[in-house]
Amino acid sequence: MFHLIWYIVIGLISGVIAKSVMHVHMTIFWTIVLGIIGSILGGAVTHMFSRPANERYHPAGLIFSILGAILILFACYKLKIHFPQVDPF
Repeated sequence: MFHLIWYIVIGLISGVIAKSVMHVHMTIFWTIVLGIIGSILGGAVTHMFSRPANERYHPAGLIFSILGAILILFACYKLKIHFPQVDPF
């Protein structure tokens, strides 16, 4: 159960940083989804090149989660895919 909460927390953190970098406004749900998908993409890349020593946590996990989420936002921008947006004010 704890690992599911951890996925949501890491997804939220990486999603918030990625959408701040790309200047995108979206709902909290889509921010978490973006971060989780970015974590899956970033985790796949890091596990292809170097396996973690303790098999539980990769030191570059959060960094590659953010980079994966930024890559997804960039691909969505190029493909003109729009997320549900939040009206700032």
